[in-house]
Amino acid sequence: MARSTPGSMLVIGLLFLGLMAAGVGVWFQWQQTRRCLAFYGTRATEQISKSPFVELWQLKPLSGSRHTGRLEAVRVEDITEAKGLVHLRRGLVEDANFRWVGKDNAKLVPLPDAAWDLALVFSDTKQKTGVEQTVVVIDFVGNSEGANLTVAGRPGRVALGKMAKGLKTWVESTAKWDGSN
Repeated sequence: MARSTPGSMLVIGLLFLGLMAAGVGVWFQWQQTRRCLAFYGTRATEQISKSPFVELWQLKPLSGSRHTGRLEAVRVEDITEAKGLVHLRRGLVEDANFRWVGKDNAKLVPLPDAAWDLALVFSDTKQKTGVEQTVVVIDFVGNSEGANLTVAGRPGRVALGKMAKGLKTWVESTAKWDGSN
């Protein structure tokens, strides 16, 4: 039985079209996340997207308002099962959700310790010691236009941009804190 040339050409054409569509999809995804990937680093981006355990920490500086880089978590809440966490994870790794300043956000002046309000902690296990974690620290400030985000242990910060107001609302509705310290 002889094979049909037009049928073989159709299959090859569809295969080629599928490969082209996959290539465009990969390129488009890379375009949406390339700045976040450079800012967070590969491992941190992966943990933000996939870590099985997520905590929300309310922060307090250990030393007034100086630049020691040391903060204390005064409240810790497991938010692994929180509503909207899947969307938050995606939002944290999409470039369009941030206001990028120039090419190098690492050159922004560091904020004092007292500026940072809370942290989202992404980890692979619930253990606290000896576990690699990604700690995303957030400063909401008074208005959402000035809100910032940084990754503990990495240089620079980025303005939260259009996601600041929604993130603050999500944190307020998710956290079970009573507002007192």
